[in-house]
Amino acid sequence: MKIGHFYKGAKIAAVAAAMIVTGTVAQAADTQLTGSGASFPFPLYSAWFKDFAAKSGIEVNYQSKGSGAGIEDFTNHVVDFAASDAAMSDDEIAKIDGGAVLLPMTAGEIVLAYNLDGVTELKLSRDVYAKIFLGEITKWNDPAIAAINEGVDLPDEDITVVVRSDSSGTNFNFTNHMAAISDDFKTKVGAGKTVSWPNASNFVAAPGNDGITATIKQTPGAIGYIEYGYAQQTKTPYAELENQAGNYVKAGPEAGAAALASAEFDSANRAFIVDPAGADSYPIATFTWLLLYKQGQDPAKVDAIKQMVEYGLTTGQTMSDALGYIPLPENVVELDRKSLAEIQ
Repeated sequence: MKIGHFYKGAKIAAVAAAMIVTGTVAQAADTQLTGSGASFPFPLYSAWFKDFAAKSGIEVNYQSKGSGAGIEDFTNHVVDFAASDAAMSDDEIAKIDGGAVLLPMTAGEIVLAYNLDGVTELKLSRDVYAKIFLGEITKWNDPAIAAINEGVDLPDEDITVVVRSDSSGTNFNFTNHMAAISDDFKTKVGAGKTVSWPNASNFVAAPGNDGITATIKQTPGAIGYIEYGYAQQTKTPYAELENQAGNYVKAGPEAGAAALASAEFDSANRAFIVDPAGADSYPIATFTWLLLYKQGQDPAKVDAIKQMVEYGLTTGQTMSDALGYIPLPENVVELDRKSLAEIQ
């Protein structure tokens, strides 16, 4: 199933969803939901759950602890739902008693944020940023960086590479992209929620998108990979990256939507975009999923979860752009609603 046109109709269904939610406030007042997982969508989910609670009376407690930890909590049935930027594998889904339903709920871009005094614009080619994260380029005024940044005063400063310390969906999507564009990276580092980074003195690790963002902000000469919304909210500069077509593209709504346009979902609602084609596509983009139990939950929990998801597919989508996320295309919203109906 290919993604169609960009979804702009969330507001149309929002009123109806609000009526459904408001009508159940009395019954839902004592219902609480707990979730954990991905830090990538945390700023957006925080806004959703706060507004949803005010409208529905259903409190949602979501802990941002990384996709790997979210999948572990979900597998151990210690949460009502989880979230992951790395869609569960077939083996992981098979471990869930009663089955699992994966719902792509939003999408975003992964940017290379940096801390260079006085440098407000920076371009990085595919070869260059691969070599930075392989530990092969270690100075900001390296000739390979200077050659594609004519007129930029690059300092004679060491590069500090900031990577994830936890099991992470952001890590999964970033390293899969890197492995797709660099055979050396695929061989030496690999791809996954956790990987073996170079054992080099200029590599430091931090947990979560928030941890990497804070480390970059506090470390002159640092570079690291974070969700676009974190860079926007914290005003952290990020580089223009060379895409598959050879164009330098900066992250943003249009470039992100172009990257997602070629995605195809499988029967488990998974789609992976490791190196999107297209002249205007930003090179590193991903969906992020809610993980729901297909069977076995208390009916009140199931009802509350369905209200929460419907809110996210309607009112929630109208918040996406302002917080640095990509609203879902309309046919993905319909895919989610169809899958949501399978939950009992």
